[in-house]
Amino acid sequence: MQTTTNTPPFEPSEHKSTHREGGEGGRPFLLLLLCAAGLSFFVGLSATPLIDLDEGAFTAATQEMFARGDFLATYLNGEPRYDKPILIYWLQAAAVAFLGFSEFALRLPSALMGLTSMLFAWHFARRLFDAETAAFAALVTATAMGPALVGRLAIADALLDASLAAAVFWQYLWLREGRPRDLFIAWAAMGFGFLAKGPVAVILPLAALFLHCAASRRWRDFFVFVTRWRAWLLWAAIALPWYVAVTWVKGPGFVESFFLRHNVGRFSGAMGSHHAYGLLYYLPVALLVTLPYTGLLFSVGTRLRALWRDDFARYALILFALVFVLFSLSVNKLPHYLLYGTAALWVLLGRALRAARSPWLLLPALVMFVGALFVPDLLEALRPRANPYYQTMFIDLDAHFGLGYRLPLLAATLLVAVMMIERRVTVSVKLAVTGVIAAYCLSWVFLSALGGVLQQPIKQAGLIAREIDAPLVMSGLNTPSFGVYAGRVVERRLPRAGDVVLTRADQLAALPSHELLYRSKTIALVRILP
Repeated sequence: MQTTTNTPPFEPSEHKSTHREGGEGGRPFLLLLLCAAGLSFFVGLSATPLIDLDEGAFTAATQEMFARGDFLATYLNGEPRYDKPILIYWLQAAAVAFLGFSEFALRLPSALMGLTSMLFAWHFARRLFDAETAAFAALVTATAMGPALVGRLAIADALLDASLAAAVFWQYLWLREGRPRDLFIAWAAMGFGFLAKGPVAVILPLAALFLHCAASRRWRDFFVFVTRWRAWLLWAAIALPWYVAVTWVKGPGFVESFFLRHNVGRFSGAMGSHHAYGLLYYLPVALLVTLPYTGLLFSVGTRLRALWRDDFARYALILFALVFVLFSLSVNKLPHYLLYGTAALWVLLGRALRAARSPWLLLPALVMFVGALFVPDLLEALRPRANPYYQTMFIDLDAHFGLGYRLPLLAATLLVAVMMIERRVTVSVKLAVTGVIAAYCLSWVFLSALGGVLQQPIKQAGLIAREIDAPLVMSGLNTPSFGVYAGRVVERRLPRAGDVVLTRADQLAALPSHELLYRSKTIALVRILP
């Protein structure tokens, strides 16, 4: 394919570099990028216990692979787990094989995928624009609240996000420059994404490309992209062997359940609407996942007509709108679904960050820090209205949301307030610094405190159970991280004599005669007596 020439010209104010090639600030800005990557994805990975249900389920399934000696299929609580394909479990297992079972090892694959997405954004923006825009794009990709959070969780979404980023970036580079290598990279990325989370990794990039080509009247380019048989062969070589193997060895259970129940069923609601929300659900989600750069999102929203004439901006907006609309129509909704359409948006916001001038763009960050500062007060105010289970869970808020929580957030709030009135430093640098501070507060302050409130009793019960030689059972609750900390497979069934049982503290009276081994807030660990 030859490079097309009908792409609208870029706007000079946003695309031509007016600074040094190394980006604004040179080496200090590079240091800021390194701090952003470290704080967002790596520092303090073990500071927060594994969070149930999702982190617990993924990591417990990885642990059961070792317990069963079976690395082809996943099981949870001794039963087949058909929720996700295999790639994230293999990556977690590889990390565990080298580093042992720990929160750090289990979360490391997601952290590496977060870093990979950041590097993809840098490379893409560097090829499309210049080094300075690339640096800002990488910074936004690393420190925006959505990717920073997902990159710290032991789930499959950071892996899918990285795969989607590679697919949408390299297919656009192929569309722009016509290099065959870019086309094959995009298809390889869709193959890994399919192995990470299924059809969404193929449907979204191709749908975005189709809509972009339709808007640009470049039908032939789309037809060429989707009819390269060597590209399909590369995709199939990456994506399909495991699906074939697991079906051959284990039977059709995984393929039937995963594709019909966990893909079609989630969208239609056939599997139950545990996460059913209204059509406007993703409006506040968009404001939250883009923090502290939400002001830039508003600035993009006010310039839609002008941006639509920019080929890349149109591509980024189409991808984001596609995901926004598609998942708004889905019966089951989760916040991180919106991130599937944000890879190009982060680059667009990075470009807007470079040109930022108004100090009011810092206002969302100020609101974010003030809001986080008063989270414990809000939880305390809501506690009397909650059901007894959550009333008990939040009895020790002060132990986790004390001065160690409030002082960093107060300092961040005051610093942003000062930066809003200070005039010597550029707004782009102020926002970049704010992003790094936000990454620190998320990793070291907020998640650590919240994880302590929600999960510390489960972790402690698991560590106690690790030292007891008896069958482990969960009864009346579902917290799979208990099995990870116990180092064993945990069954979910009615307790029997000799079992060590994790249960809700308010359900102890319903158990047979037992010995209390541990009790904390909402949970209790007991041994059932003969």
